[in-house]
Amino acid sequence: MIVLHTRRFALGIALASVLGLPAAAFAQAEQTVTIGHAGPLTGGAAHWGKDNDNGARLAVEDLNKQGLVIGGKKIKFVLQSEDDQADPKQAMLVANKLTDMGVKGVLGHFNSGAAIPASAVYSRAGLPNVSTATNPTFTRQGYDNVFRILASDDDVGAAIANFTVKDLKARKIAVIDDRTAYGQGAAEVFTRGVKALGGTVVAQEFGSDKATDFMAILTSIKAKQPDVVFYGGMDAQGGLIARQMKQLGITAKLLGTDGLCTNEVAKISGGAVDGLLYCTRGGKEIEKTPRGAEFEQRYKARFGVEVLTYAPYLYDAMMALAAGMREANSVEPAAYLPAMRKVKFEGVTGTIGFDAKGNLQKPDFTVFTYKDGKRVRVAGS
Repeated sequence: MIVLHTRRFALGIALASVLGLPAAAFAQAEQTVTIGHAGPLTGGAAHWGKDNDNGARLAVEDLNKQGLVIGGKKIKFVLQSEDDQADPKQAMLVANKLTDMGVKGVLGHFNSGAAIPASAVYSRAGLPNVSTATNPTFTRQGYDNVFRILASDDDVGAAIANFTVKDLKARKIAVIDDRTAYGQGAAEVFTRGVKALGGTVVAQEFGSDKATDFMAILTSIKAKQPDVVFYGGMDAQGGLIARQMKQLGITAKLLGTDGLCTNEVAKISGGAVDGLLYCTRGGKEIEKTPRGAEFEQRYKARFGVEVLTYAPYLYDAMMALAAGMREANSVEPAAYLPAMRKVKFEGVTGTIGFDAKGNLQKPDFTVFTYKDGKRVRVAGS
């Protein structure tokens, strides 16, 4: 049998030589499938973008080790990462670039302010677009190509609002946001939630996602004597707010959603977040999921750093695209996009499946505080 196969192979090589064909023509055909990833790879949010890129890259490497065969061809995935600088205009340029390149799917964008306008470009191209953008608008635009891989601001904002009023017993609330789609959206959901539960918003202020000095805003807020200060924005500003609250002697707790739930916020604050900050993040503690601890170990071994936040979600996002392709037995977006609605698997972050609008089904959330510069779970679904 082995001899027969060897003779057939030799005959194939000889025939290929006669016909002027490469010997590889008789091996299984391989198809390169390029997947786009877009996020902030430079600037103040670069640590988020790099973490996401690492998660997606690890998934691509794992898939390529599996030797997937789709549509009769062995698939080799390639990740094409582009820097949107967390800027909506740059995000549009990136979206058009990836579309023109002929990518078969897109992971990202990270920031809601970038993801929402870019999704229109991907929708026109019919490209499946899996994102961590939490602003509810991302999946409310009527596009059939968008998928959110974690809880939305509606889910997380409602959770932190409930925790604020029922667990912290807060009644007087001050709100600050960074005017981005993400930060403003999170603040609006939180504000609606605390009002519905009987809380009173005594101050509403805003800065920007590049602000560094919050002393004037916080001094004004201090005079209102709030029980809590909610910040809708990212860790770069959240850490500074924590530090400046401490400098001003503000005794109110600082609250936020996933943008503040990082190890970086503790470093930026100089330790001020300890016992001060409470933040809610979509999903369970990654180390508590069945595959989470293993993922963290492999991630650190591969990239030499700890998981920041969203790397495991980008890993699952890439696996979701691959699952859709398997379901449709095709890597072509027009064929596998409808199959994305049927995707169901146990990912690193939990059960992955999407509803009719592209939202993650039954999203989890976790509330954390900080002790000795580390996140500590205090509540969750």
